[in-house]
Amino acid sequence: MSVAEGVGMSEKERLKYSVGGLLYTPAMNKKIPQKLRDGAFQSLTSMAFCLEDTIQDECLEEAEQSLYDILAELDGMEGKLPLIFIRIRTPEHMRHIVELYRPYQGIITGYILPKFDLSNVDAYMELAREINRKSGGPVKYIMPVLESRMIADIGTRVGTILKLKESLDAIREYVLNVRVGGNDFCNLYGLRRSVSQSIYDIGVIRDIFVDIINIFASDYVVSGPVWEYFGAERDGRWDMGLVRELELDRLNGFTGKTAIHPAQLPLIYESMKVSRTDYDDAMGILGWEHGSLGVAKSGNGGRMNEVKVHAKWAKKIALLAELYGVREDG
Repeated sequence: MSVAEGVGMSEKERLKYSVGGLLYTPAMNKKIPQKLRDGAFQSLTSMAFCLEDTIQDECLEEAEQSLYDILAELDGMEGKLPLIFIRIRTPEHMRHIVELYRPYQGIITGYILPKFDLSNVDAYMELAREINRKSGGPVKYIMPVLESRMIADIGTRVGTILKLKESLDAIREYVLNVRVGGNDFCNLYGLRRSVSQSIYDIGVIRDIFVDIINIFASDYVVSGPVWEYFGAERDGRWDMGLVRELELDRLNGFTGKTAIHPAQLPLIYESMKVSRTDYDDAMGILGWEHGSLGVAKSGNGGRMNEVKVHAKWAKKIALLAELYGVREDG
């Protein structure tokens, strides 16, 4: 029995933390199957084929056919594939795509729903139910992306997010992650962070994230925004900037991150590992042996553990350790 099973975590619980670093690629990238065969993507856990912003409108039909060919090739591959998601454009487009790629539903984990807000939530909910009612196989998950103006605007934000969560709660079994569009939010205000800054340095964006985390993170895995800098080699700038932002992601309640370049994946994967101190404390909390006491010193004697207060944290640490491993302190 795994640690996660021992503390009552389901396969769905494992899966939502398994997304990790989600590597985005345009749906027209026909090099992907061969790169997967060659093991070219270190630390790859999940992949998103994008039919939305990365594809010009006039090229959409060509991109759809390209992705059809890619899926056909992946379907015949031996060995383990990453979790595969498709980023669609609208509910109507999702309906079309589900039907178009029906022969390959067995390798598609789910669909990414861009610009998810009150204008389309009802249609997406109906589709999620319909697709899973008809699939006859494993659950087809959705991952909504919060990135539109009605979520950003302070006058409508909290009411909108609360209504969206209420809607998603009704189909919670189909929701794998909630994602945020950091660059889309920045674009609304004409803002962009430099390689030496984090998304949390932009006050208006940080405030949006705080409200999203406040409402969603107690019940859902919420994934961190894309880091738009990369390079073929680590240069102490883009990579250290990503490491800093990943640390702030974790501290603020995000789990995992969208990746736009394979070089980002090992850093995201490493950030998903848990420290030895956290792991030892989590194991102590989950196997509490302090009798009537609900509080005790940590294994290294440097902090306090409370079985009631830290139980949820400990379960998360146990699952991340099982999926990604434990890194030694220092």
